[in-house]
Amino acid sequence: MDTVFKFLFEFLGQFFGSLWSIITGLFGGVGNAFDFSAYVNIINAYTTELGGLAWVIAIIAIVLLVAVLALCVWLIVVAVKKFIRSHRRRKDTDSLVKEVQALNKEVMRLNLEKDKILSMKVSQIGLNPNEIAELTGEEIESLNNGEEEDTGESRFYKLTEIDQLWADYVPPVYDNDITLPEFCERFRLFACSQLGLYYDIKLIRLFVASFASTRLIILQGISGTGKTSLAYAFGKFVNNPSIVASVQPSWRDRTELFGYFNEFTKKFNETELLRAMYEASYNDNIYAVILDEMNIARVEYYFAEMLSILEMPSRDEWVVDIIPNSWPSDPKHIVNGQLRIPPNMWYIGTANNDDSTFAITDKVYDRAMPINIDTKGVPFDAPLTDPVYISYKHFEYILNAAKVQFVVSEENIKKITLLDDYVIEHFRIAFGNRIVKQLRDFVPAYVGTGGTELDGLDYVLARKVFRKFESLNISYIRDEIDGLCAYIDELFGEENMNESKDYLRMLKKLV
Repeated sequence: MDTVFKFLFEFLGQFFGSLWSIITGLFGGVGNAFDFSAYVNIINAYTTELGGLAWVIAIIAIVLLVAVLALCVWLIVVAVKKFIRSHRRRKDTDSLVKEVQALNKEVMRLNLEKDKILSMKVSQIGLNPNEIAELTGEEIESLNNGEEEDTGESRFYKLTEIDQLWADYVPPVYDNDITLPEFCERFRLFACSQLGLYYDIKLIRLFVASFASTRLIILQGISGTGKTSLAYAFGKFVNNPSIVASVQPSWRDRTELFGYFNEFTKKFNETELLRAMYEASYNDNIYAVILDEMNIARVEYYFAEMLSILEMPSRDEWVVDIIPNSWPSDPKHIVNGQLRIPPNMWYIGTANNDDSTFAITDKVYDRAMPINIDTKGVPFDAPLTDPVYISYKHFEYILNAAKVQFVVSEENIKKITLLDDYVIEHFRIAFGNRIVKQLRDFVPAYVGTGGTELDGLDYVLARKVFRKFESLNISYIRDEIDGLCAYIDELFGEENMNESKDYLRMLKKLV
């Protein structure tokens, strides 16, 4: 037995002894390679015996040795870094795998919860939960979308309430004998005597005449000149307070105006504007919507659909999609998910031109009537004046009557055509058919309020045509502006069209 142990000891000792010799030899060799004291002793031992050329060879050998040692150190550091990086990557991979496993478990839990809800819905309609597999894809989608239409509860709370409040509505006795000049004068006196707001009669005429040419009026100018107050006073004057929609910088689409359907609550989030539009369908009152600070967000984003709809020639086409489907409990005037834009509603935007706002684009300006309010009103005395009850039908009637009675003269139309040709030739800008149509609607209405035809033409040219010059390089056209002003004098007389000429000269000063 002793012989066996002795054999094993010597046999295994030969292997492990050799392995130990390799390890000790490896570390010993590394230690000897980095034993800098030994190198110093060798150099000192041969200092006296080495000559000039020998010293050069010795220095080269020392440099090469240092480079080899540095390379060894660098390789060791790189190997350690790779090991650490590989270890971290492995840990990250393990962490991602665990996260994916957790998400899969969460998905399974949500699917189980969804199946439970679906089973409850199936039970409510009288089916056994085991029969779910027999339902068609459309039936399952209908259940998942929550299209339960038999509850009898409306998803439009405010609009359904209007149906109830206005069910027995009796219209008031309207003052449908008032004329257009009387309307403007009484509005000015009412704003002064009742609200303490002072407006020049020309501004009132421009404002009222704008209702004849477009559904969107833009009151612009410096802050504090009474832009919002003018729209507010108009609502008070016609005995129907204006609806104020304060535009926010976050407004980007039509949902800010009309609201949206909440899939979670199965209710429609109704805006105040939608409520007013629905209410307007029940009566003949004049409705004014104030889009306060309208250019604090991009108008062409949130108001684009309305701009397109209101340009439709037939009012039967003034329809906006509110909801994609129809429920029996929906409000009375929402048919197939659509609401007709009321013909008795106008939209009045207020705009400040400063660094905090966006520039209003030509797309918006061409479809609107801009009115500049750059000065404060001068106080004056006015007798106490009551508001008026006027229907939108009579308001449109007196505006349309002015269009028929005070048609723009053919002589001035020819002058406008000549001016259009001149502007195209020298500035590469054309009026466009839309602006000509607005001119034919606005100018007669302005004359009907008590203004003159040339003043009306002057205002449209300044605010709708020459305003486009701001997009040009003024430094290149400044010399052409004097020629344009001279041509305007030649066509209309030096004493006329002062607003257009003043505006053009102002542009010239900007260079």
